[in-house]
Amino acid sequence: MKHDSPEFAAIAEQGTILRCQVGSGLHGTAVLGQDDRDELGICVEPPSHVIGLKRFEQYIFRTRPEGVRSGPGDLDLTVYSLRKWLRLALNGNPTVLLPLFVPESEIVAIDELGAELRENAHRIVSRVAGLRFLGYSRAQQERMLGLRGKAGRPELIEKYGFDTKFAMHMVRLGVQGVELLETGRITLPVPEPWLGWLRDLRQGKKSREEALEAAESLERRLDELVRGASPLPEEPDTGWVDAWLVQAYLRAWKMP
Repeated sequence: MKHDSPEFAAIAEQGTILRCQVGSGLHGTAVLGQDDRDELGICVEPPSHVIGLKRFEQYIFRTRPEGVRSGPGDLDLTVYSLRKWLRLALNGNPTVLLPLFVPESEIVAIDELGAELRENAHRIVSRVAGLRFLGYSRAQQERMLGLRGKAGRPELIEKYGFDTKFAMHMVRLGVQGVELLETGRITLPVPEPWLGWLRDLRQGKKSREEALEAAESLERRLDELVRGASPLPEEPDTGWVDAWLVQAYLRAWKMP
């Protein structure tokens, strides 16, 4: 299934309930002149793609062709169906959770349903998210160490001896995972003193060893929180989410 078809573009545009910036620009870790712009949206697809045989899960738009790395000024946009977004959010996907916490200045579009979603973040977030943050942080570490996927960015490895962007995301995910499980919120952009630390790391002013040490400390704390130290519920409020989801679709379709 192609996710960038004109049909899917129209569904995403017409059904959007929330769209915002995500990525380094939101976190505050972007380097001037080096980063693209990442956006994430949520939409309600029409009845034909829920009740009928057609299906819509997401629409993807990239300025660059598929397989070509995005560069400064490029836009990478993913718009999920509300149903798929909620499945991912309930499972604690770190990027998918961001629209719940972005400051209003980073919101591109929002309607009444999008606002309700943000108001009920506490029903969606649970200790389950801690496991996802741990997993994503470890994946960034494995990429930095060359243990997963393609080799890191050659220009960063040549300049600093390791991929500092992978390293930065590794630590950032630990920082945000700990904050989420301690408070139920994610502060965006990343607050000081961690923001300055992450920016220094990305620009090669911290060593790979310092990054690994910070990640290890954050991982230990995150593990404690997942195991019960967190005040968050063990599981999300799926009963409320399911009931709200049904009503959200009926309201969007203007059905009683």
